[in-house]
Amino acid sequence: MTQKIIRVIWIAFAAGLIGFVLFVWAVSGNFLGLFGELPDFQELENPQSEVASELYSSDGMLMGSYFRENRSPVSYYELSPNLVNALIATEDVRFEKHSGIDLQSMGRVLFKSLILRQSAGGGSTLSQQTAKNLFKTRNLESQGILSRVPGLRMLIIKTKEWIVAAKLEKSYTKDEILTLYLNTSEYGSNAYGIKTASKTFFNKEPADLNVQESAVLVGLFKAPSYYSPVFNPDNSLRRRNTVLYQMEKYDMLTESEYDSLTKMPIELDYKVENQNQGMATYFREVIKSDLIKWTKENLKPDGTPYDLFGDGLKIYTTIDSRMQRYAEEAVDEHMRELQKKFEKEMGNRDPWIDNNGQVISNFIETQVKRTEAYRNLVKRYGADSDSINIKLNEKKRMKVFSWDLGEIDTLLSTMDSMRHYKKFLQTGFVSMDPKSGHIKAWVGGINYKHFKFDHVRQGKRQPGSTFKAFVYAAAIENGYSPCYTVVDQPIEINIPNQPTWTPKNADGKFSYENMSIRLAMAQSVNSVSAYMMKKLGPRIVVETAHRLGIISDLEEVPALALGTSDVSVMEMVGAMGTFVNQGEHIVPFYIDRIEDKNGNLLQQFTPKKKPAMSEEHAYLMLHMLRGGFEETRGTSQGVPWSLRDEGNELGGKTGTTQNASDGWYMGLSKDLVSGVWVGGDDRAIHFRSWTSGQGGQTARPIWVKYMSKVYADKSLGITKGPFPRPERPLSIEIDCSKYELENSRFSDFDYDAKKNDF
Repeated sequence: MTQKIIRVIWIAFAAGLIGFVLFVWAVSGNFLGLFGELPDFQELENPQSEVASELYSSDGMLMGSYFRENRSPVSYYELSPNLVNALIATEDVRFEKHSGIDLQSMGRVLFKSLILRQSAGGGSTLSQQTAKNLFKTRNLESQGILSRVPGLRMLIIKTKEWIVAAKLEKSYTKDEILTLYLNTSEYGSNAYGIKTASKTFFNKEPADLNVQESAVLVGLFKAPSYYSPVFNPDNSLRRRNTVLYQMEKYDMLTESEYDSLTKMPIELDYKVENQNQGMATYFREVIKSDLIKWTKENLKPDGTPYDLFGDGLKIYTTIDSRMQRYAEEAVDEHMRELQKKFEKEMGNRDPWIDNNGQVISNFIETQVKRTEAYRNLVKRYGADSDSINIKLNEKKRMKVFSWDLGEIDTLLSTMDSMRHYKKFLQTGFVSMDPKSGHIKAWVGGINYKHFKFDHVRQGKRQPGSTFKAFVYAAAIENGYSPCYTVVDQPIEINIPNQPTWTPKNADGKFSYENMSIRLAMAQSVNSVSAYMMKKLGPRIVVETAHRLGIISDLEEVPALALGTSDVSVMEMVGAMGTFVNQGEHIVPFYIDRIEDKNGNLLQQFTPKKKPAMSEEHAYLMLHMLRGGFEETRGTSQGVPWSLRDEGNELGGKTGTTQNASDGWYMGLSKDLVSGVWVGGDDRAIHFRSWTSGQGGQTARPIWVKYMSKVYADKSLGITKGPFPRPERPLSIEIDCSKYELENSRFSDFDYDAKKNDF
C-alpha cells in the first residue's frame, strides 16, 4: 500500500514536472497563439524603452529634454554604491546568487502564502522586474487568448517573466541588469529612470546620492505615488526607514548608522523638469519644430523615422550657457525696471492707445476673440450666445505673472487675465558670432511660462531706423562715400496716386546744415535717409537688404527708408553680421550636430554662406555704424565708456517706430552681433511719450548690460579691439575731416540751405 502511494506521488510529480515543462515550452513559443508573444533575441540584445532626447549647449551643459517619459540612461559606473546596496537589500538580496529565478524565494513565498496564509512579498527577482519594465509583459498587447481565463493570466505573466529573466541573465552581466532596472523604472513626478529621479528629487547625479537619499528613491519602487516624498512625506519617511532597516539587516549599515539615519528628515531639492523652466526656454521650444521636421526627413537603419520624444537623440547647439545666462539676466534686470517706468507713465490709464493718444475702446473685447478659449466657447454655445460673455467673465483660480511678487495665486476671469497680461512690455534678444553664424544667446520674451510667443524668430515688427543701415549700405555700394554730404531739410517725394511723402525728423525739426551721411546715420536723421532713398530708389535698397540677409517681404516704397516693413530680430542680426564678416553672409546657425543615444553621429550641420558685398564696402559700413559712438550726438553716445575703452570699436544703431510701439537696438563688436526689440504684444500698446519709448531707452540698455557681463567673463574669450580692416588699402578717404568736397566725385552737387534742390 505504501509503495502504491509512493508510486502515485512519483507519477503525479513526474506528470506535474512534464506538464510544467510543456507549459513553459508552450508559453515560450506562444503555442497556437494562446499565450502572447515574447521578445525575440534581437529585442533582448537591444531592449527598447523610451529615452528623452537631450539638448546641449556648446559648452556641454544640458539645457533641456524632449520626452513623453522623461528618462536619460546611465551606466553602472555612474551609480552610487549606496544606491546599489539599498536596491539589493530591499528588492533582491540574493541577486548575485541566482540566475534570474530565485527558487528559494519562490518556495518561501509559496509556503508563507499557501500554508501560513501570511504576506510574503512577490518573490520576483530584479531580473524578473527588469523583464517586466523592458518588455511590458503585463500589457494587453502581450497577452494571448488564454490570458482571459481567470487564474491563468497571472501564471502566464509570471512564466513569461521567468523565461525572459533567464534569457536576460545569459545576455547581460549582473551589473548591467541592475542598471537596466534602475534606468527603466518609474519614480513618480514625471521621472523615469534613476538619472531623472535623482535630478527631480535631489538635484544630484546618481553617483552623488547619499544613503538616505538612495533609500528614498528605492522606496518609491513599491508605489511611486503613495510613497512620494513630495505628496506623501510621512509615508515616504516610513518607507525610507524600512529600506534602511533592510540595509542594516544585511550588514550594509551598522546599527549606529541605522539609528542615526532614521532620525534624519528627508531633505529635498525638488524640481520637476518641464518646458516652462530652465535655460533658453524660448529657444528650446522654437527649435523643436526644426527637430521634428528633421526626424521626419531622416530614417533609422530599420527604415522608420526618428522619434524626438523617445529615441534619446543628443542635440548639440551653438548656444553658450554662460552667454545665455548673461542675456537672460540682462533682460530680466532691464525689463523689470522698464515695466515700472511704463506703469508710472500710464498711471491709471490703459496702455492700448490710438495715434491720437486716446485709449482704444473695446480693445480687450476685440482681442479675446482671437483666443483659443473664445473659439472653444463659440463651438460649445454658438456665436451669438450670451453664455460666451458669462463664461468669459466668470472668475476662476489661476496663477498669473508679476515682476515683483513672482506668480500670484488669485481669482480672475478670462477677460481680467487678458487685461492683466496685455499691459506687459515684451522683448526679443539674440546674439551671434558673426564669423561662424553661431547663435550664442536667445531670449524670446520676459517669461516663457506665461508668455509663449517668441519675439526672436517668430515675431516680426517694423525695425524703424535700424533699417537705415541697408539704405546706407546700398549708397556705399553705389559709390557714395561716408563723407558724402546732404542738407538736413524737408524732402518731398512724389508717389504715384498717393499724397506726396515728406518725412519729419524725430524731433520734428530740421537743422538746414550740411552733414555727412555718416553723421546723419549716427544721429538717425530721417530727412537724409529719405534723400538717399530718393537717389537710389526703393528697388535697389530692397535688393541690397535681401542680399545681406533680410528674408521677409519688403515693400518697395520710399517710406522703407524709415523701416516700415516688418522683419524679425533674427534676420536683422544675420544681415548686420554680414558687415562684421567682411561681406560674407552666414545664415544664423544654432544646431551643430545630432547624435543617437549611443553617441553615433547622425548629422553634422554646416552653416550656409554666400558672398553678399565686397570686403571694402562691408568695412565702410562698420565705419558708418561706429558713427553712433563717435559722432556728435550719435544715438549710441549713451553707452558707458567702460564698453568703449581699451581701443574697442563698436557699431550700433537705434530704431523707434513712429508711435514708439517698437524700440530696437543693433549692437556690433568684432566678436558678436546682437539685436534687441522691445514693445507690447500689440502695436497699440506703447509709451505715451515717444522719448520714453525710443530704442535708446527701451532696447539699448539690454545690449549694454549683456555686453558688460560678457566682457567681464574672461573665460568666454570675447575681447575688446578694432574691427578687422581689409588687407588692401581703402580706395576712398574715410576721415571726413580730411575730405575735400571740391575734389570729390560729388562736387557737382550744390545745396540751397533753405529749400529742396529737386
